[in-house]
Amino acid sequence: MNTVLRYIEPAGAILLAVIWISPLMFAFWAAFHSTSDAVNFNLFSAWTLDNFRTAWDGAPWLRYFLNTFLLVTVVLIGQFILTTLAGFAFAKLDFPGKNFVFILVLMQLFILPEVLIVENYAMVSRLGLFDSILGVGMPYMASAFGIFLMRQSFKSVPIELHEAARIEGCGLLGILWRVYVPLAKPTYLAYALVSVSTHWNNFLWPLIVTNSPETRPLTVGLSIFGAPENGVDISVISAATMMSVAPLLLAFLLFQRQFVQAFLRAGIK
Repeated sequence: MNTVLRYIEPAGAILLAVIWISPLMFAFWAAFHSTSDAVNFNLFSAWTLDNFRTAWDGAPWLRYFLNTFLLVTVVLIGQFILTTLAGFAFAKLDFPGKNFVFILVLMQLFILPEVLIVENYAMVSRLGLFDSILGVGMPYMASAFGIFLMRQSFKSVPIELHEAARIEGCGLLGILWRVYVPLAKPTYLAYALVSVSTHWNNFLWPLIVTNSPETRPLTVGLSIFGAPENGVDISVISAATMMSVAPLLLAFLLFQRQFVQAFLRAGIK
């Protein structure tokens, strides 16, 4: 009985992995074959790059890639600044109501971003940031998860290092920059990977707040490209999908070891 149970768990894990990756594998297969061969799973059909050429000519992909890169960069920079300052304050400073404020910050984790779309839309419009990269990224710069992660990482720094830097004449910002930030590099890497992948794939909010190709990210551009009114060609749409996810897949394959190690050393205690 124990022998059977020992094999059930890995078999179930493999089954779940196959189910999870099967849509991506089908998209990869369809991207390199004609629609009829892809749908019929003709294993001996010829591979082709025509779908990628057709998809590339059908939309301003370079602009979409640039918009997405700018978006994830702006969001990540804003998150690093805000989460670093807030995490340091909650970890090492004493001020009235600190625990209560931290609980309020953590409550953000229980609120779906979709719930705040109407209010975020109104605020972005009042600030004149509608249909702009900054307008897309601004609601995500204050991250409760990032603040929590940085707080936990900073709390693990020995207080002796803090006191030694103060004796050397460093102010709070100097201590933060010279002591805490260098020691939290694994945490920054882990959070950066999560943030970039999340906002690279974000769809609903960019769809609502962008109206022009000059600001649309890849996800919105892909949805418009694959809209039924533009004609449905599963192979061409799959080719466009593979182009959209290729940077993230490549980055994960190259940095998968660092990705795992960063979370293991992120200092969540």
